[in-house]
Amino acid sequence: MPKGDRSKADIRKWVLRFADHFKYAPIVIFEDRASRGEVNAWRALWKHSPKQHDMAGTHAVRVLNWAQDEGKIAEHHCHKLHRIYEVDRSEIVWTPADCEAFDAVAPDWVKRILCAACETGLRPADLIKLTAAHVEDTPLGRRLRVRTNKRNRLAHIPVTPAMAQVIDATPSDRLLILTNASGNALTPHRASEGVRQWRDKAKLSDDLRLYDARGTAATRLLNVGLTLAQIANHMGWSVRYAGNVIEHYARVSPDETDAVLIKLSKAKGA
Repeated sequence: MPKGDRSKADIRKWVLRFADHFKYAPIVIFEDRASRGEVNAWRALWKHSPKQHDMAGTHAVRVLNWAQDEGKIAEHHCHKLHRIYEVDRSEIVWTPADCEAFDAVAPDWVKRILCAACETGLRPADLIKLTAAHVEDTPLGRRLRVRTNKRNRLAHIPVTPAMAQVIDATPSDRLLILTNASGNALTPHRASEGVRQWRDKAKLSDDLRLYDARGTAATRLLNVGLTLAQIANHMGWSVRYAGNVIEHYARVSPDETDAVLIKLSKAKGA
């Protein structure tokens, strides 16, 4: 099971749905090729929601892979089920204008969350755990040394000027850099919800999520000297995807277009 509570809950929900639907079927039916059609018919119950449709298939295959690994069945025929949900969020980024509109209405604790996300590219689960202990001095400034929650990898993230302001404004008696309005710890969901609520009050696109600050962060990290490969590794993206995100960000951010595209061109040629 993954570490995240939400991921665990999703798996449990879909596995129980799968179990309930097939509870009267002997497990050996999944060794028959026709079972692929049965699984497709089950997940078609959610065809009105492509994301849920594909999620049903993902977790059905998870169960069947486990059954095969444990010797409960000799094989199954549900590998590589057709997916109908397609999403490309590379063109959804927080622009300077978006951040300015957001900051004009949001309270300080929420502004700090969005700023940290835009400057580091960390996921909400990692953002909420940031403390002063993650900050290290370097010959040229400071960096964040973080073991990421999802991939369990060490990330070394330069502290940009905007992130430095967030860190330095944190009260000295507070352990966490990011907290709620009362100074207490956040959950990933509360951090994301806080940004969503004030995004709506700022009348910004409801496509924007806290997670989409990672595109803005990729551009910030390019500007402070990281290579495309380093950015891609940190974000968990391909180098090509990282380049596409940064290029789109530059095109929708007129104030940064020329400088960003020049640096991106050099990074691609490196």
